[in-house]
Parts: sequence; structure tokens; C-alpha cells
Amino acid sequence: MKKIDTMTPDETNETIEAGKEVLRTEAKSLLDAVGQIDEEFARAVKLVADTKGKCIVTGVGKSGLVGAKIAATLASTGTPSFFIHPTEALHGDLGMIGPDDCVIAISYSGESEELIKILPHIKRFEIPLIAMAGEKRSTLAEYGDIFLPIHVEKEACPLGAAPTSSTTLTLAIGDALAVALMRKRRFKAEDFASFHPGGSLGKRLFVKIEDLMRTKNLPVVAPDTPLKEAVVVMSEGRLGNVLIMDDDNRLKAVLSDGDVRRALMQPDFSIEKEAIAYANPNPRSCRDERMLASEALQLIERYKIQMLPILDGSGHVKGVLHLHDLVEAGIKK
Repeated sequence: MKKIDTMTPDETNETIEAGKEVLRTEAKSLLDAVGQIDEEFARAVKLVADTKGKCIVTGVGKSGLVGAKIAATLASTGTPSFFIHPTEALHGDLGMIGPDDCVIAISYSGESEELIKILPHIKRFEIPLIAMAGEKRSTLAEYGDIFLPIHVEKEACPLGAAPTSSTTLTLAIGDALAVALMRKRRFKAEDFASFHPGGSLGKRLFVKIEDLMRTKNLPVVAPDTPLKEAVVVMSEGRLGNVLIMDDDNRLKAVLSDGDVRRALMQPDFSIEKEAIAYANPNPRSCRDERMLASEALQLIERYKIQMLPILDGSGHVKGVLHLHDLVEAGIKK
């Protein structure tokens, strides 16, 4: 690993202050823009919500990069959307925009040449256009049916050249659109999960107890089983627990390896005594196998247990959910 040269205290302080100044400048731009969320913004949300087709986002350079992220956020939160680069649009991709679609065009100057060239074609097909620009008098704003300002007083760049505050604001306005649309559509966690079936996010919002619980070869003993036999069943089951159930498959108690260790400390301990004498007669359990696995993990961690029995309404055991199964499945809170 290459050694990093040591900075002087003055250099360190100067660098830290530079980073803080960027955050202060960009934060101020966001707060200043709060007053710009008005009726035009509400109209933009309604337009996208009422669009029968897709919401197409377009832009050049840094605006294009931000636009691609806005399109991705819209698509993942229930609004069919994708990004088109204006240059590609001029060379055939305009055919991807249909009469039932709407377009969000982004350009801070409002005069980006590649973007301006495709606007007449968009308007020719009477496709609604939401313009995001820094100036209302710009060409892009004049073409737009709805104008969303992304003007900032100051870029965080010390030269005032690199898009910094303006791109941050543009991204935030895109997030505001997406979230407002989610609320308008009453978009729920279940809906979000259906768009994110993979990865830790999808697992947290989509995987349920019934998808992970064990239903076969459970470590089960009868109430009159001696502790000696119960420990053997516990070892063979490899769950660190034994379910003590009656003849009707109802849960009577749970014996954990912790219960066995505590039993060893009792003066009247006997390996021949019934296991139920040392077991927990009121174990934590769950009667909703449709509960999210991430919520079940919270229960397991809150009560400091390894295994959660899953019961039906009458107390019959349907299965068990073990901490190791949650970990192996990548479930997180």
C-alpha cells in the first residue's frame, strides 16, 4: 500500500474547512429551493401520475447523469421510466417515445444544443414536456408545458464552473417528484418490494417467514421425555433447541441449550428428570407466517433467542424459524 504523506496541521484544517464549505453551500441551495415547490410542481406530479405510458428523462453531460438517476428512481418507485440521451434520440431513439408518454428534459442553462434539437420533434407529437432549467427565459423553459426551476445562487465549485450545487438540487427535485408520486399512488412497502426482488433491500421487504421456516425433521420430544433423551434430540436437530409437544402437536415448552446449562447449576439436577421440568413453558412464538422475515429477525434479536416457533391459531406447531436461516438468507433489519 502506498504511503500517504503527512499533512501539516494548517493543510489539514484547510482541507476540512473546504469540505464543510461545500456541504454548507449545497445545503443552502436546497433550502433556498423549498420555496420553489409550488403549483407548478404539483402540476408536474399530476402530469406524470396521469401519464398512461412512460416518463422519459433526457439531458446532456452532468444533467444527463443526474437524469439517468432520476429515471431509475422513478422506475423503482412505481413510475415506468427510462433515460434517453438527446444525441441517441436524434439518431433513432426518438422512436422509443410514444404518444402516451411524457418527457422530463434537464439542462441548467436551458440551452444545451443537443437537447434543444430534439424539442421540436417532441412537441410535434404533442408529448407533454416538463422542463427543468436554471432560467425561465431559456429555450428549454419556453418549450416546456411545465417549468421546474433548478436555479442556484452559487455553485460549490470555487471557480463557479463545475456543476455542483445545481446538480445536487436537480437530483433533489427528482427525488421530490418520485416521493410525491409514491404518496399520490399510496405506494406501499409491498409494492416497493415487487420492484426490488433481489439484493438485501428486496429480501428485507419481500421475504416472509413462510419462505424460510423449517417444517420437516424438527427436533421434537414428548412432555414425559427424560432430559437425557431430549439432549440427544437437540444435538441431532442442530438447532440448539428442542420443541416439547403433546400428542396433538401443540407446543408445551421449548428447551434450549441455555436452559440445559442453567439446569446443571441446580442442586436437584438429574439427567433422568423430565426435560419439561427445565424447559421454558412460555416460549416466544409467532402466529403469522406471512410476517416479513426482517420483522421476525427483530423479534429474535429483541428477545435474545435463536429459534422462533411458528404456530397456528390453536397453538399447533407449523414450523420454526432459526437465526442461522435468516443470516444465511442475508436478511437484515
